[in-house]
Amino acid sequence: MSAKPVSLQIQPTFDSEDRWEAIRTRDHHYDGAFVFAVRSTGIYCRPSCPSRRPRPEQVVFFPAPDAAEREGFRPCRRCRPRAGARHPQAELAQRLCRLIETRIADHPDEALTLASLGAEAGMSPHHLERVFKRVMGITPRQYADAQRLLRLKTQLKKGDDVTTALYEAGYGSSSRLYERAPAHFGMTPATYRHGGQGMRIGYTIVPCQLGRLLVAATEKGVSAVYLGDHDRALEAALAKEYPAAQIFRDRNGLREWVSALLRHLRGQEPHLQLPLDVQATAFQRRVWEELKRIPYGSTRSYSEIARAIGRPSATRAVARACATNPVSIVVPCHRAVRGDGNLAGYRWGLERKRALLAHEATSGRQFQASKRR
Repeated sequence: MSAKPVSLQIQPTFDSEDRWEAIRTRDHHYDGAFVFAVRSTGIYCRPSCPSRRPRPEQVVFFPAPDAAEREGFRPCRRCRPRAGARHPQAELAQRLCRLIETRIADHPDEALTLASLGAEAGMSPHHLERVFKRVMGITPRQYADAQRLLRLKTQLKKGDDVTTALYEAGYGSSSRLYERAPAHFGMTPATYRHGGQGMRIGYTIVPCQLGRLLVAATEKGVSAVYLGDHDRALEAALAKEYPAAQIFRDRNGLREWVSALLRHLRGQEPHLQLPLDVQATAFQRRVWEELKRIPYGSTRSYSEIARAIGRPSATRAVARACATNPVSIVVPCHRAVRGDGNLAGYRWGLERKRALLAHEATSGRQFQASKRR
């Protein structure tokens, strides 16, 4: 199998959020990582091009100028995407990506270490990892994991059974695959093979101090937590979120998770830890994990969250990741605020966001005081 630069073809590296944020901020660090072409003009550009930003529906992404020109696009005379050398670190990261891709393709069952990559690339393991993470936002090991998962998805889409796809992707055992898969797929590999159809999601709706609380889950974990005023609207939102799933009312099976959420909302359980079964891009997961690190009773600005995940220019993308969070409260997107401290939009209404933050601030102080006694 020939190695291709896949840094723009799989979600765990540059997904659409990454690329659009790079174009919006004209981030020169992405020059050489991809180009974008505009259908209406027939021209392709670097991410840092100073020309007017195009409408999203007119844009096509390509991994390199050659690919854009094969489709009939011409290079921009303003940013000259073919001229000059690539950004040195972007060039190095791309070379490392191709090296990892080749190793995964040719020897999928072999362990990939920083030492072996460094020996092939002619650099120290520490320097290799530092440069790679600075440009790509993830470590070489995470990139290799993403490549294996991409191979797995490809094999499953081709119709292979899970066992065959497992070994083709380089997983040494089925237990390792099933241990890792839910965190990346939001469902088992066999379910993914059928486009997510066949998922069974039970839900219940209970009253809480913020109105009505919908909690939905699979057997693996919580898939949705919604707040609202009317049950029908909450049920419609769940059906829209998971259109291919089998959804049913489960009044008793979710009792433990519902009780934990209600205790949390009352301030009786500040540190909420529930298993999740959700689907997300790698960028969304990074944002959601950072949201879960915000202490109870505290807030962080979108720009602070962007810096914490190593993407200081991705403030808008962080806000979008917060807005698309399907498991509010468990992933506390209400703790994300504007840089000036004012509240931004919240899917379940600004009044609920304000009430959540006020209650958490009070309960947090009481909780800390009780610990000091």
